[in-house]
Amino acid sequence: MKVIAIANQKGGVGKTTTTVNLAASLAQMGQRILLVDMDPQGNATMSSGIEKNKVDFSVLDLLLAEATLRECTVESPTGGFSVLPANGDLTAAEVELIQVDGKEMRLKQGLLQGQDNYDIVLIDCPPSLNMLTVNAMVSCQSVIIAMQCEYFALEGLSALLGSVRRINETVNADLEIEGILRTMYDPRNSLTSEVSEQLFSHFGNLVYRTVIPRNVRLAEAPSHGQPGIVYDRYSRGARAYMALAEEFMRRQ
Repeated sequence: MKVIAIANQKGGVGKTTTTVNLAASLAQMGQRILLVDMDPQGNATMSSGIEKNKVDFSVLDLLLAEATLRECTVESPTGGFSVLPANGDLTAAEVELIQVDGKEMRLKQGLLQGQDNYDIVLIDCPPSLNMLTVNAMVSCQSVIIAMQCEYFALEGLSALLGSVRRINETVNADLEIEGILRTMYDPRNSLTSEVSEQLFSHFGNLVYRTVIPRNVRLAEAPSHGQPGIVYDRYSRGARAYMALAEEFMRRQ
């Protein structure tokens, strides 16, 4: 079972869209996928067709060891993968975990229960470095960084790389960068090309060749409770995520 966090400390860069669509694309390729929503906004949960406030258990119950992984998991009716859902209750995790021994290990311990049931676990991280993100990074082997090719993105990237390095040096020696994904990509913008070139010169093969374009159909899909690749599989955005899934699998 490979566990991958999809992260960026900046919001609005396509993390959740990437987590949901990569999960659905890999599921269509026959992989057994678990999507873990670690963001209290619960957007990945809703985008997978699950009503976040109607679940019996959520990822919070797993973190507090009040329910098993099997009890907390819900099947996405639209995506063909399993979901460990999140909702606003998760904002309490910071406070509730303060008193807990080994608080940064709670997600890792919970996910071990699914060792034989899933091939790949994808974790949608919140857009900040808090105890939830730390739990995600401790439980995974690698991180996919989703980022826009814009001026401030490189600054955010260096902050995130610093966080990954610190976690690698202190609590998770296995943690590495899986890849860097360029999202909301507009090739007509000269800044996009400049930032892309900088990424390739600094990170080489870590940068995915596949880019995710700005795409209206991808943006519409969550309001229908569907991954973009299900909502309109022939859209440019959907085709890009299928290509990403293929590139991802080739690298494994």
